[in-house]
Amino acid sequence: MQRAREGEFDAFVAARWSGLLHLARLLTAGDRHRAEDLLQESLVKLWSVWARVGEEAPEAYVRKVMARAAARSARRRWWGERPVERLPETAVPGDVSATVAERSRLEAALAQLPPKQRTAVVLRYYQDLPDRQVADVLGCPVGTARSHTSRGVARLRHLLSDVIETVG
Repeated sequence: MQRAREGEFDAFVAARWSGLLHLARLLTAGDRHRAEDLLQESLVKLWSVWARVGEEAPEAYVRKVMARAAARSARRRWWGERPVERLPETAVPGDVSATVAERSRLEAALAQLPPKQRTAVVLRYYQDLPDRQVADVLGCPVGTARSHTSRGVARLRHLLSDVIETVG
């Protein structure tokens, strides 16, 4: 019985690792190391309740655990300098890094949102969850989740307005 349970858990992790890691990166404002830690901690919590949650909705459980842990972490986080291994390279003319630059710019804008707004926007538009599930993950009423999402999107529009103006 234990081996079958382990196999189901391993299959879930193998199938969903990449998507969940990307979600964790968005929730941690692009910090790859914090995202990996967040996902691993969430999977450990999932394993402890796998017998109860494994057949129902393991991905929803992991999303909820990650969103709440990311919000707790953001409240405690020091927002000073962040050391990096290497200095960023400057763009070379004709470089095909426009997509990477756009993604980095969006992640930087997401990082400036308050944790609940960032979580609501990521769950609603990246994970494509309905308002009810976003509210469930945030632990608030649907109207409050919609408010967090709306304010987050408005703030992103403001932060990225120069890009929108040049495109439109």
